[in-house]
Amino acid sequence: MKKILVPTDFSKVAQMAVNVAADIARKAEARLILLHVIEQPGSDSFRVTGEMSASTNWEEKLYTLKLIEKSKSQLAKEIELLKEKGVKVTPEIRLGNPYHGITTVITEQNVDLVVMGTSGRSKLEEMIIGSNTEKVIRHAHCPVLTVHGKPGNTDYKNIVYATSLSDSEKDFAKLVKNTQKIYDSTVHVLRINTPNNFQPDYTVDVIMQDFVKKIKLDNYTLNVYNDYSEEEGIIHFAESIDADLIVMATHGRKGFAHVLVGSIAEDVANHSKRPVLTYITK
Repeated sequence: MKKILVPTDFSKVAQMAVNVAADIARKAEARLILLHVIEQPGSDSFRVTGEMSASTNWEEKLYTLKLIEKSKSQLAKEIELLKEKGVKVTPEIRLGNPYHGITTVITEQNVDLVVMGTSGRSKLEEMIIGSNTEKVIRHAHCPVLTVHGKPGNTDYKNIVYATSLSDSEKDFAKLVKNTQKIYDSTVHVLRINTPNNFQPDYTVDVIMQDFVKKIKLDNYTLNVYNDYSEEEGIIHFAESIDADLIVMATHGRKGFAHVLVGSIAEDVANHSKRPVLTYITK
């Protein structure tokens, strides 16, 4: 892991994400990219060195310039504190759409991990508009770590690996093992049984044993947990063992399919009090 992106709007939730990202950057000896996007109407984003539209009136230009100067000052303070903690950090300011700015930096900088804060949303809000964090989880082609509130622990000794036990998770399993290595963790492999997707323990046990052998996982436990839904089961199991981190793959559904079915990973990221690491599988 070489580059970690953490977007910030300087809120309390974003600051918690910055702190978590800084801790990971130190342990992984990675560089932190601290991004702030000054939101403006439109679907695109660009660096602050870019030219503003000629149609923009002088009042809007002046207001934007003041926002840029304020953002630079806030970022400078953040960077000074991070450098004092021994974190290598690069500032980045963009104008435009926050989601577009985040995804553009992911591509341009070849980011290995995104760390974002999430304040949680109602089911109706998730269905109609979603959040920038949800969009990044759904579309980013790199792992995304979401932080909901202040983590009880950033030394991830107990990791819940919620899995479908599918061969499509091989790449994600490598990420899980790398995370395990950084923190010297125990990985609790988890399969959720629901009324609509139930398998007896003796069947699941064979599949789980075969799965951990395929991915060559060490220092693990195998767990089957019964609940009304996958989302509730993952969250409840993580609470029952006081886990430090939840990791899970996501299908990355888009458009109308997402509205109809939703994403378990997005739901868990929205409602879990624990950090959640997600990754889109092919």
